[in-house]
Amino acid sequence: MGGLPTLSVPMNKKNDCWLFLGPEIGEKQTAIDEIRKKLSDSGGLEETIYYAGDTAVSTMVSHIRNASLFAVSRLFLIKCAEGIRNEQDIKLLSFYDKPKKEKDSKPQSSRDKPKKGCLVSLPDDTFVILISEETSIAKGIENVIPQANKRIFWELTDNRKAAWVKDFFTGEGFRISAEGVETILELVANNTIALKEECSRLTLFLDKTREINGEEAEKWLSHTREESAFTLFTRIAAGDFSRSLESARMLLAAKEAPPAIFAALASCFRKLDSYLSLKESGVSDDWEYRKIGVSSPGAKRDYAAAARRYDSTGAETCLALTAEYDMRLRASSSFPEQILLDEYLFKIHSLARS
Repeated sequence: MGGLPTLSVPMNKKNDCWLFLGPEIGEKQTAIDEIRKKLSDSGGLEETIYYAGDTAVSTMVSHIRNASLFAVSRLFLIKCAEGIRNEQDIKLLSFYDKPKKEKDSKPQSSRDKPKKGCLVSLPDDTFVILISEETSIAKGIENVIPQANKRIFWELTDNRKAAWVKDFFTGEGFRISAEGVETILELVANNTIALKEECSRLTLFLDKTREINGEEAEKWLSHTREESAFTLFTRIAAGDFSRSLESARMLLAAKEAPPAIFAALASCFRKLDSYLSLKESGVSDDWEYRKIGVSSPGAKRDYAAAARRYDSTGAETCLALTAEYDMRLRASSSFPEQILLDEYLFKIHSLARS
């Protein structure tokens, strides 16, 4: 459902490591699930997840090199792989020789020496997927993964998102208007996991005998949705600093990745800048606002409120601050995320007109 493409995943020791990049986490997860299923179908599967920055690369490599006594296959997922930037870590992960068998006592010829050009010499039962929401990672790692095993999962285009939502509800036996689709896309994060989660919730409340329009979609999304970067923007637009802090804490407690929070807020501030440009130009045509993604009653309220607090210069400064703190959080794996987010929100709210 949802029109996701299938990924051809060869399972042999020439294809034992993959690099999945990009911000579209839904399609990325589908590709990971396909690999997981193919390995599971071949027998028992043991799966381990590491987060770069939380686990030392030396620890990862040590565990990867040791074959399992029980599992037929082992799958290692290394998430936030863009965090592996130390030269020694890159070399440790990228180039080392497979443990030498005792019976191989003769010296190696140059032809027998391990080649640079393969990620860690993996045991025969072991497969690795490197994962990042960035579009590239350290070249020392990226360059040794087979080209056929590298894929960037880009954000869905507006047409693909709209088609995804329409196909989802059609497949569940609902009818949905173009306005209903637009409203859902305004209120839900731009990835298929978030879309599937929110659309699935909607099916629990909506009436199949009635077409889903914008007002109905917004009503039930507001009723069922959990805290997100978009609700955080609503607090910012309203000038509610204390609730902004509360929202940010809830997002971090729910394990929402700060890069995803900043990406969504950047999208909101870009939209605010476009909204302000239209307002300052005296544009009143609803169609022009729909084209920038402001059409639902909730979106109109949020951007009208934000426009009372920020001018175009303020919106552009908010966007620059968002990029700055995104980079600071990515670069500082040890500094508390909550403190940086609090500092960021204080500066954002301080930019507002009194």
